[in-house]
This record gives sequence, C-alpha cells and structure tokens, in this order.
Amino acid sequence: MKSAVAIRHVPFEDLGSFEDVLAGRGYETEYVDVIADDVAALDPAGPDLLVVLGGPIGVYESDTYPFLKDELKLLESRLRADRPTLGICLGAQLLAHALGARVYPGGRKEIGWSPLRLTQAGRAACTRHLDGEITAVLHWHGDTFDLPDGAVRLASSDLYENQAFSWGRRTIAFQFHPEVTLMQLERWFIGHACEIASTADTAVEQLRSESAHWTPALATQGRKCLEEWLDLAEA
Repeated sequence: MKSAVAIRHVPFEDLGSFEDVLAGRGYETEYVDVIADDVAALDPAGPDLLVVLGGPIGVYESDTYPFLKDELKLLESRLRADRPTLGICLGAQLLAHALGARVYPGGRKEIGWSPLRLTQAGRAACTRHLDGEITAVLHWHGDTFDLPDGAVRLASSDLYENQAFSWGRRTIAFQFHPEVTLMQLERWFIGHACEIASTADTAVEQLRSESAHWTPALATQGRKCLEEWLDLAEA
C-alpha cells in the first residue's frame, strides 16, 4: 500500500473529500498534528505523498509558532528529492516560501465561494476540472504570496493573482480549498467563528447556503483534479 502523510495544523481542517480519493487509489493516510507530533522527525523523502493542510496562522509567524521552521525544512528537503507534494492554503504558502518566494498579508481577506480564472497553463493542467464555468471553490485566507521562480501559475481570482501553481511534475499548490465537504465546514464555522465575525461581508448563514449549493459539484471536480495530478506525480 502507498503511504500518504498529511500535516494538520488544526483538528477540523483535514483532507475532507480528498481522503476518500486517496483511499481509493491505495493510499494509507497518516495525519501528523503539529501540536502533538514532531514534524522534524519526519523523513522528507519517506511518504509516497505529502500533503500540507491549511491553518489560521502566517508563514512569517515562525517565531511564535516554531514548528513552521520544521515544516519549511521538511519541504525544502522534500522538494530537492522531487517527491509528490501538495499544499493547500497555508500549505500552499509554505511551499511558496520553501521555493524562495515572499509570503505576506494580503490587502483583504478572501472568505467564501467564488470562481477561479484559469491561465492557459491551468486549462491544460489538472486545474481544468476547477474552471469557474464548472464550479466555484472555497477561499479562506488573508495572506498571499509571490509566484516562486520556476513555478507555473495555474489560476487566479478577482482578489488574488496567485491561487494555484505547479512546480515541476510532482508539486502543486492550491491557495483555495478544493477538499472541503459540507459536514467539514460546519466545524469550520465554529472553529473560525471569531474570524467570520470580524469580516464585515461574511456571515455563517451565507457561507452555509453557498456551501450547500457548491460542495456537490466541488466534490466531483476536486476528485477529478486530484486524480489527474496524481497520475502525473506518480509516474
């Protein structure tokens, strides 16, 4: 059986719908929780797949959250080994920083459902399944990043230019959340209640309604996106 390790920053932000996709492809998934587990003890090249999940902190806050330094060292080694690696939200920002790009607070928070605008490269890659004409995706971030040297921009949104990028065949980063499920989001609404309350144009009722509308399509399209990328990354 193939091995997948998912680095988790908060208990309620997990692999969501992607977990079933990985199981169906023969992966045994292990979560590494940064609060309880030693990220520095991980073998960078060991897992067949490494996924770095989201979380409500910034890459630039490593003095406050020292485990971020361990994650960056892990990713730098993993990238040198050219092993399949996926970053989601904070994970995408960590990948960008590990590749030498700047990560910083954006002009405004982007929380809620909206479509992606794919680049020409994005329309030719696995992100074609997430085209804004097919489905919206969930955004939940306030930070952004510059495109790393050697990376290929795959998608943008109205607010942020860098929403997805690939680096070689075996590394991909999503600033948005293609993995979320409706049940999973009910935990987010509680866990991120303070952030939601502090964002003037965001309300739980609106998020719940939009999520009920979009999560079925995103589950289908997200699965197609992940499977197509894995076909490439595993080759």
